[in-house]
Amino acid sequence: MNYRDTLAYHAAMNVTVTTAQPGEFQEITDLWEASVRATHHFISEDDIGFFKPLVRDTYLAAVELRCARNGAGDILGFVGVAEAKIEMLFVSPTHFGQGIGTRLLRQAIDSLGATLVDVNEQNPRGIGFYEHHGFERIGRSPLDGTGRPYPLLHMRLRSGAETPA
Repeated sequence: MNYRDTLAYHAAMNVTVTTAQPGEFQEITDLWEASVRATHHFISEDDIGFFKPLVRDTYLAAVELRCARNGAGDILGFVGVAEAKIEMLFVSPTHFGQGIGTRLLRQAIDSLGATLVDVNEQNPRGIGFYEHHGFERIGRSPLDGTGRPYPLLHMRLRSGAETPA
């Protein structure tokens, strides 16, 4: 483990993962928006405006939702799982590279039974993250779940894959 990985590991170890509460949905949606703006440069302003109320009012309540929190209880990232599929995993841009995403992914796999995920094809950082953690591509859809032109790569956790710490 190199120095940067060691720092990220220790930062992630000082994080707890807890169940999100409906009263936190606005804060989680704001984190979602910040993360999308930092990583999903291909999504238009109109589509961010379209998705934001859906995330807050529909999508968050439809998944098993866990939040990564620092010692003060601040939400640093979140993961949502439904029927063994990671439906969302986002980290605050101010906490990228600190092991938060890996910690949330481990929670999704180990505690929520996740083995599947869809990733936007135009999101190479996301694709690389899941491949690094043992996921493989198993298919592709030319449109996202709402029919928008954001192709999805369907991925599955390889049998016996170990998620790095």
